Formats: sequence, C-alpha cells, structure tokens
Amino acid sequence: MTRPTLVLVAHGTRSTRGVDMVAALADRVSAQVGTTRVAFVDVLGPSPAEVLRDLPGSAVVVPAFLASGYHVHTDVPREVADSAHPQVHVTPALGPDPVLARVLLERLREAGWRDGDAVVLAAAGSSDRRALADVRRAAAMLAELTGDRVEIGYVATAEPRVPDVVRRIRETGGRRVFVASYLLAHGLFHRRLEESGADGVAEPLGVHPDLVGLLVERYRSGSSSAMPSSGVAGSMTARA
Repeated sequence: MTRPTLVLVAHGTRSTRGVDMVAALADRVSAQVGTTRVAFVDVLGPSPAEVLRDLPGSAVVVPAFLASGYHVHTDVPREVADSAHPQVHVTPALGPDPVLARVLLERLREAGWRDGDAVVLAAAGSSDRRALADVRRAAAMLAELTGDRVEIGYVATAEPRVPDVVRRIRETGGRRVFVASYLLAHGLFHRRLEESGADGVAEPLGVHPDLVGLLVERYRSGSSSAMPSSGVAGSMTARA
C-alpha cells in the first residue's frame, strides 16, 4: 500500500528566508517519510485545500504550529473539508512539546544565555484562549529545563508585549535577559524581537534535527491512525 503523502501546513510569511526554512524542513522530513508537500494558511499559497485536491491516495496533514489557535482549530479543518479529499488524517499541532523545549534551550545557549540569566518566551500571540494556554505550557516546559521561572511575552495580538516584559525584568532584578524565540522561522515577528531591549535573542526553532524528528513522529502516528473514509479523520487536540 502506498504511504500517505505528508502535507506540512505552515502559517506563511513574506520573508524569503522564512519560506526557504519551511522548504528545507520539508526536504529533511521527506528524506525520512517520502513525498512531502507544503501548504500555507495565510500570506501566500498554495493553500491546504489546493494541495490536497491534487493528491492521489491518502494524506496526513501536520499543522506546523507551536500552539493550537484559530488556524489549527478553524482554518485547517475548513481547508480539508473544502478540498473534498476522501482520505485525510489531521495530526495534532507541533507544540507545545518537550522536544521543542529542548530545542529552545539549545537556541538560548547558542545566543549566550547562562544559568541565572532571565528568560522571556516570545510567542506570536493569539486571541484564542486555547493557544495562550499552549504557550503557558511551553513556558512551563522550558522552565523545567532552565531551573528558573520563564516569563511570557507576545509579539502581536496578546499582552504583555515582549519589550514590556524585558523592561520589567530589568527594573526588578537587574539580571541579563534573553529572549527565547518561540517561532518556527525567520520573518517580521522575529525581526521585532531584535528591538526588544534584551541582552540576547535566540534564533527561531528552525531546521533542527529534533524538530524534524518531531514532524516525522507526528506523520507516522497519523499514518498508523489514518483509515480510508468519506470525510476527515483525525484529532485537532494538541498532545497533553
């Protein structure tokens, strides 16, 4: 039986560097699982529905999002339904996950963070309470690794904003402050972090071997769960 095609769904960005990173990530995953297609829910195409309409056989859709908000709960299932593809399994989003916490810590150390330095987890932001809860879980996972409290700041939509959190930490503690970029790729949001006033800003998660492994695990789990049907099969709930 032919393996399902992996459809990697990302947000989309006008940053060429960000688009290239998503493509590189898909290439790395493809080397392990076979045919992998990329789709975007915003900014640029192709959309998930457009990709799925062109696919023969079954598909596993992996939402490459670090928290499950509107895009995961609404956009992705709508796109799958609009495609009318008969054999699609949608996996949980990538985050939060302990694997991502370990990558975040590695990125922080690369940026010069040391034990005792303050950490601000910088997320894109969302008006969806479920996504904000996921970010809090991600911060807790990172805090377990740093051994210290991890504050949360948002780039857009939600409060508090990253520069405000950095400023507050400086005023109350006097420690060096580092920003952990809870973003998948480079783009406008990451560029804004460079202006946050922090002592250092970690790189986005990017094409890290552990992130590739997490995507492969999501795909393989979805493949084993997928069954031919006349509709959408799958879970839209992030891993507990």
